[in-house]
Amino acid sequence: MGVRFKGWGTALPDRIVTNDELSKTLDTTNEWIIERTGIKERRIGGSALTLGTLAGQRALEDAGYGLDDIDFLVLATTTPDRITPATAPMIANAMGLHCPAMDLNAACSGFMYAVRTAYGLLETGQKRILVIGAEHLSRWVDWNDRTMAVLLADGAGATVLEYDPDGTDLLSFSLGADGSAADLLTCEHDGFFQMDGKEVFRRAVRVVVSSAEAAMAEAGVTADQIALVIPHQANLRIIQAATQRLGIDMERAVIVLDRYGNTSSASIPLAFFDARENGRVKAGEYALMTGFGAGMTWASAIVQWS
Repeated sequence: MGVRFKGWGTALPDRIVTNDELSKTLDTTNEWIIERTGIKERRIGGSALTLGTLAGQRALEDAGYGLDDIDFLVLATTTPDRITPATAPMIANAMGLHCPAMDLNAACSGFMYAVRTAYGLLETGQKRILVIGAEHLSRWVDWNDRTMAVLLADGAGATVLEYDPDGTDLLSFSLGADGSAADLLTCEHDGFFQMDGKEVFRRAVRVVVSSAEAAMAEAGVTADQIALVIPHQANLRIIQAATQRLGIDMERAVIVLDRYGNTSSASIPLAFFDARENGRVKAGEYALMTGFGAGMTWASAIVQWS
């Protein structure tokens, strides 16, 4: 069975919040934030519904499909507009789609979990699935907490996946979860995001490396063959440590967190779109998509672009 990526779209709030702006209210500096995270600015605003709808519309336009061409919508989000109903049906309604729609929460691994879920749905007879990662993280940030306020941001990215009996872009997956690490990164009802940064860093590097190695082994691809790494954009130092352990040059990694911050399930599609716009996505080449997040969850996939 084959699956193709047929179109991509993104959406970002208009408001840009710089490190210098945050330093006016927090005990931090532009230099400190860049050194610890690699982030220079982030986008704030919108909601999972508004951003997800726009990204979905743009992905559909990019793929050249109409509203009746989509059989299912899977929304990866950590920050739905409400506890219930799910945000995915509201996005489908806003877009004018008439198909099943559901939310999926695997935190920052959410987009890759959603891609894997879509792959399974395509195996059961669906033809085209719209996968969206959309986040309104700023709603749940304590703006007096410098450990989280400098990291989290808002945005959305989407792709259309299509069944293809003759070939595939997705060669392998490696997903996992470890609930014993659930308390390392949390957000309670009516609360704010909290994180044990040091332990998340340590575990994140480990699971990214192990899942990436497993995905490469399943696909029969070596680190030298990976032309592009499209990682979850959490922290530049995590990406640097993981690529170093994998034996992949950092120049092959796509970095957008300096402009967008950590957008959780939206970060991988935002990074892919940036790479495509800058001519870094080439037919026939291999890419590693990899993410990790609260749960703790992780997910990697090897792609060969068509």
